[in-house]
Amino acid sequence: MPLFGAHMSIAGGACRALEAATLLGMETVQLFTKNNNQWAGKPFSPDEPAEFRRLLRKSKLKFATSHTSYLINLASPDPVLWRKSVEAFVNEMNRAEVLGLTYLVTHPGAHVGAGEETGLANVVRALDEIHERCPDYRLKVLLELTAGQGSCLGHRFEHLAIIINHIREKKRLGVCLDTCHVFAAGYPLSTEAEYQATFNEFDRVIGLKRLKLFHLNDSKKPFGSRVDRHEHLGKGFLGIEPFRMLVNDPHFQKSPMILETAKEDEDGIQMDPVNLAVLRGLTTTNTSPSPTR
Repeated sequence: MPLFGAHMSIAGGACRALEAATLLGMETVQLFTKNNNQWAGKPFSPDEPAEFRRLLRKSKLKFATSHTSYLINLASPDPVLWRKSVEAFVNEMNRAEVLGLTYLVTHPGAHVGAGEETGLANVVRALDEIHERCPDYRLKVLLELTAGQGSCLGHRFEHLAIIINHIREKKRLGVCLDTCHVFAAGYPLSTEAEYQATFNEFDRVIGLKRLKLFHLNDSKKPFGSRVDRHEHLGKGFLGIEPFRMLVNDPHFQKSPMILETAKEDEDGIQMDPVNLAVLRGLTTTNTSPSPTR
């Protein structure tokens, strides 16, 4: 069975995310290592990283993951913003590495009118510098597929393939697939045939071996909308069947799958337990054949 978890708050310290995830019976977890709306985070207290690593070892959580700040734009054509983004990314790398995390998820960025070719080249240049400044890190960067709002890159499989194929240290990059983003970007998942076609295309362009982690979110917006709005599982335009096929796909039975849905519904009901229960229920009621490739 896949490893199910959610993005958890670090209010009160990074260790709180691990404690909350453990209480909910998660097998994996994602967190920010700092305020995601700030360029720089306050340093960890002297004993915080060691305590975090101790709790992580003690827990059953695997593939603990961080997500970079949304302010970072490695594709920016503005040299000042590009440099600020690289410095912030190196800081994110340092923080995730010292905590002993496995993955650092990031959006490729937005070209802001400079064009896809220029934007992708800027991402490659940024990642090459970041890797050079963070040698021998065990942490792996995961490029997240995006919905493609505005000039955001990453809404086509080819975008990520170009980045991976052009960086120097290819083994240090993987991919995170967000179900909402892929659907909104125009990759169908609703039927078995569509699901299989989309993952066959991913395998052809990028390679399934690069797919290290999933974000499991339904979509508030329709197919191909290019709008990123997450919804609770089975409550949006994706519906429940794509999640049923995904969690029963034999290719992904050891993959971490992270919820990024709202913590409460309109009635104030805590939704992480609800969505986790949906996923676990789907693994025992698989009525659709698992796609084969």
